[in-house]
Amino acid sequence: MDKDDKIYVAGHRGLVGSAIVLNLEQKGYRNLLVRTHAELDLTRQEAVEAFFADEKPDHVFLAAAKAGGIYANNTYPAEFIRDNLMIQTNIIHEAYRNNVRRLLYLGSSCIYPKFAPQPIKEEYLLNGPLEPTNRPYALAKIAGIEMCWSYNRQYGTQYLAVMPANLYGPGDSYDLNNSHVIPALIRKVHEAKVDGATTVTVWGSGTPRREFLYSDDLADACVFLMSLRDDEYAKLLGRSGTRVESGAPGFAPLLNIGAGVDVAIGELAEMIKQVAGYTGEIVFDTSKPDGTPRKLMDSSRINAMGWKRRIMLREGLCRVYSNFIGHCNYKKPVFELEDANSGVTNEHT
Repeated sequence: MDKDDKIYVAGHRGLVGSAIVLNLEQKGYRNLLVRTHAELDLTRQEAVEAFFADEKPDHVFLAAAKAGGIYANNTYPAEFIRDNLMIQTNIIHEAYRNNVRRLLYLGSSCIYPKFAPQPIKEEYLLNGPLEPTNRPYALAKIAGIEMCWSYNRQYGTQYLAVMPANLYGPGDSYDLNNSHVIPALIRKVHEAKVDGATTVTVWGSGTPRREFLYSDDLADACVFLMSLRDDEYAKLLGRSGTRVESGAPGFAPLLNIGAGVDVAIGELAEMIKQVAGYTGEIVFDTSKPDGTPRKLMDSSRINAMGWKRRIMLREGLCRVYSNFIGHCNYKKPVFELEDANSGVTNEHT
């Protein structure tokens, strides 16, 4: 990407999209395209068609999605598969029709099998059954990967799919029914501290292990990848010259982005308790689902290219908690789940 290229960030107000916009601005990119949901409904084909025809972006970061935690996925499965399929189909197809040079598609580590070997390599995609609690969302994201792969094969496009670990960061959703594990725990612990409650209840057994990546680190990785030289970028697409190699890693233009370490949910809850200064007890509701036992991704490919995460988990939790309480001007803040086009692409627990 050149500094004056026209760059469209779909989902610029969400957790990932906002971090990408900030990273681009900090690196001197001056021609950014953004639209709110009120300005552009990404589920409407004719609206997306008109936007691309009018603006003709050079590059696209597809960070818009409908996402949430276990409760949201179990409660709204139809919306999770429908809205995500519509959003990504409209954007990917119009990117092709309007000669977008590079597109980066943000997926989710829930695309991998529930019992995938650890750490999870890109080639494990479709090698086993998915976690049932988020299968509709996962299938939608897998369809997006396949679209990128198919358009690259048939039309010679340059679309790359990246799979981040569980994400967290400033501006996340703190709705207790719909948020992911870190913001949900932060709100629960903070409210217990304010109320003087002696216990905080956490869903599940606390034993599942998760890998967490700060949103600013993911944004940095995304801009790093989109800024690669043509020959380096082409290797990620499974290309040799103009020929697509069927033996490309994962049989798709797919790349993991993670922190390289994981932590048990119980350990995470204790860390958040310490960061918040809460002195009560963490208890576990084992009647609630655990989800996938472990999700640690193999990020060796992007690490070998020179990118590594910078923000460690405890530091990231301190930043997020500080951001959370800095935006609370009343006792029990209520943050609504962002809609399908606001760009939440955070990973499921």
